[in-house]
Amino acid sequence: MRHFLTLNDLPAADVRAIVARASELKAQPGLAASQQRRTLGLVFEKASTRTRVAFEVAMAQMDGSSVFIATGDSQLSRGEPVEDTARVLSRMVDCIAMRTSDHGRLERFARHSRVPVINALSNDFHPCQLLADMQTFAEHRGAIAGRTAAWVGDGNNVCQSWINAAAVFDFSLRLCCPAGFEPDAQLLAANADRVSLWRRPEAAVTGAGLVVTDVWASMGQEEENAARREAFAGYQVDAELMAKAAPDALFLHCLPAHRGEEVSAELLERCDAVIWDEAENRLHTQKALLEYLLAS
Repeated sequence: MRHFLTLNDLPAADVRAIVARASELKAQPGLAASQQRRTLGLVFEKASTRTRVAFEVAMAQMDGSSVFIATGDSQLSRGEPVEDTARVLSRMVDCIAMRTSDHGRLERFARHSRVPVINALSNDFHPCQLLADMQTFAEHRGAIAGRTAAWVGDGNNVCQSWINAAAVFDFSLRLCCPAGFEPDAQLLAANADRVSLWRRPEAAVTGAGLVVTDVWASMGQEEENAARREAFAGYQVDAELMAKAAPDALFLHCLPAHRGEEVSAELLERCDAVIWDEAENRLHTQKALLEYLLAS
């Protein structure tokens, strides 16, 4: 059974092939393998815009269907074990994408599923986002292998997927996080050959071909907003910071963005911003991922 809970769950060559396939499907949507009579179950315990819409549209464009299950609309909200939900749903649908706060809960769901399970976001990883990010960089700058990317901000789930991506796509990653907001220490240690930890954003982005950030407070951390704004003061990505990166450096943000916090409104609204391509590419990469996982 092939699940996609992190970028490391599939062979690196296959992950790179999914991204390449996404570019093909973006150029020629009609090439997508038909998923007629296939159904994707979407089990979402957290809010979503890009992830949910991309999955639903992907299945529709491939002649399949999807069914959306919010926690409050299912027996999960009444205490049904996640294992039981997995056992039941996987007898009715052909693939399941789950969005949840607890990555361990996602892993338990996958262990009891008879069909592929996709991580549509957990508190530890967001691998679907990285497929789109890698496609976006390749579209605009070519292969990322051998390049340097800089992450500025919280060592959150997206950041941790960037760590995995550095190994899969063969690039160096500089992580610039305030003290106390670093990614998982074991994950850092396991990827020490490609990933380095920095404190000063100006130093971290110097010469980098790609600069990436995300919100300072993720879903479920809203009560920490004030404390995090104080801790992350000086970590905003703006035009002045981008000027220290390579002349052709790209800026990426998974969205939604908080203008005036982790990114300046000016940078986000620049006419050459590729974040909107990045958002669109969620559709194409998730279509390619579904095609891969549902291959007969």
